[in-house]
Amino acid sequence: MLKDITIGQYYPSGSAIHRLDPRVKLFGTILYIVTLFIAKNPVVYMLAAAFLFTCIGISRVPLKFIMRGLKSIIVIMAISLIFNLFMTDGRVLVSFWRFKITYEGIIQAIYMGLRLILLIMGSSVMTLTTTPNDLTDGMEKGLRFLKLIRIPVHEVAMMMSIALRFIPILMDETDKIMKAQSARGADFESGNFFKRVKSLVPILVPLFVSAIRRAYDLATAMEARCYRGGKGRTKMKPLRYKGRDGIAYLILFAYLGMIIASKILWNRFI
Repeated sequence: MLKDITIGQYYPSGSAIHRLDPRVKLFGTILYIVTLFIAKNPVVYMLAAAFLFTCIGISRVPLKFIMRGLKSIIVIMAISLIFNLFMTDGRVLVSFWRFKITYEGIIQAIYMGLRLILLIMGSSVMTLTTTPNDLTDGMEKGLRFLKLIRIPVHEVAMMMSIALRFIPILMDETDKIMKAQSARGADFESGNFFKRVKSLVPILVPLFVSAIRRAYDLATAMEARCYRGGKGRTKMKPLRYKGRDGIAYLILFAYLGMIIASKILWNRFI
């Protein structure tokens, strides 16, 4: 299960999406998430799915690798589907005890499940095709207008970059600790839910100690390199837009236009 978490990992392939400016990928990911939340009909979801799978094909990241990330949200997805299925009012199809399943609840549960799947996969494409350093630079330069309202953009971007970078590291560390504890006789698979949760305590303590040690080493390394934040800091590889980035922006706005048009037409004729 730990190896199924793909957010924060980078998959090098040298594709056209890998070579895009990180600001384009950040904007595209935000725009894609927004379109998922305004989607209320099957045509919009089909367009969003087609756009996502086209991007995955261009990125040359294996689809199985991206699909692995969905295993980590199975519980959240199941809870969301159950709540939407049983808590939505409408035309009752099945009723038993205090529960009822409505037609609107089934449609809402299907839409919610598709939304979560596409959202996780779309976010994974950005992190899998963008290195943490590029992601930090893209966030800092793309959101620098927030400095006008005294938001420390560089510090926020740095924290998010470090957090994304630490996700796969901590997952590997957890896997090593679990294997070490299993070799000493620990059992993480048998027993009821509470027993399994209790068996995780011997994992959490060394994991927190390791995470604090890594954070301390990182802070020491940054201080030794005279890191003082973003003020007056220069870039070895400054971000500059290229022709392919302009084409990518045009494709993103065309996708947004198709989503809006399909939503308007669906509401008017259906």
